[in-house]
Amino acid sequence: MSSAATALIWWIVPAIGLTGALAYVLWISKFQSKYQQATQRSVGQFQRFQESLRQSQARDVEAAANPTQPEVIEPGPKPRA
Repeated sequence: MSSAATALIWWIVPAIGLTGALAYVLWISKFQSKYQQATQRSVGQFQRFQESLRQSQARDVEAAANPTQPEVIEPGPKPRA
């Protein structure tokens, strides 16, 4: 390979890398807020799900610890005919 081709490679490869890095940084800075909002929304939904699950489990544990007695209804006087 000639020295001119080698020199060209030594300039082109880093230039392409630098261009790609700059494009990536610009893309991240432009779309970061969109993805961050979507992530926060998803995390919020997951936290609400966890909280509802905890509440449900707490109710189940409480119900198992304090079983309710069935209500006994005494028969009243018979209606007159």
